[in-house]
Amino acid sequence: MSKLKGKVAVVTGASKGIGAAIAKSLAAEGASVVVNYASSKSGADTVVAAITAAGGKAVAVGGDVSKSVEAQGIIDAAIKNYGRLDILVNNSGVYEFSAIEDVTEEQFHKIFNINVLGVLLTTRAAVKHFGEGASVINIGSGVSSLTPPNSAVYTGTKGALDAITGVLAKELGARKIRVNSVNPGIVDTEGTQTAGFIGSDFEKALVAQTPLGRAGRVDDIASVVTFFASDDAKWITGERVITGGGLR
Repeated sequence: MSKLKGKVAVVTGASKGIGAAIAKSLAAEGASVVVNYASSKSGADTVVAAITAAGGKAVAVGGDVSKSVEAQGIIDAAIKNYGRLDILVNNSGVYEFSAIEDVTEEQFHKIFNINVLGVLLTTRAAVKHFGEGASVINIGSGVSSLTPPNSAVYTGTKGALDAITGVLAKELGARKIRVNSVNPGIVDTEGTQTAGFIGSDFEKALVAQTPLGRAGRVDDIASVVTFFASDDAKWITGERVITGGGLR
């Protein structure tokens, strides 16, 4: 419980699933964590309670990353509560799958606003507080490599995120700020269960193509994010790591 001692982290979309696991993992290594949520305050409070019960420090902060004022507020909460900011995990995201004939402007803007604009707004707010050695970790997706059918909008957002990761790594490198992307394959979460992916023929088909032979677990992703947040990854930036059990 020392790799991130004295560090402060913001994890967006951390009230459940991968985000919650990331928040807990960062806290377990000593970071003080802002657990952001868009709608589920109860979920975020549960994550905070688990962190504090384990001896860590965390606070729940509401905010929609796709709105400039609220994105700024999330970052401001880190400074207000802990006095600094060292780690930003851009985890907030939504997904919908539909054939190209069914794509709507409303769907496009909703998904791009959260998955892409939200990352830009939150990162913009964070960089002014970052010092040397700060780390941004974007949560992308394996879909940007797999490009599955019926996912043009969602996959488009994750392709954009891959590109943004590369741009910001170069743009912020002179300030010794690292930017990397962790791109999960299919992961067993509340969201993928609710969407009907887990246990479906779709999941079975993906697992059949996965060398390690199973769907991901949230801790599979959280541990890689924690590595990127730590000094163990101090010489790594601009990387996109597909954490999908070998699925390509």
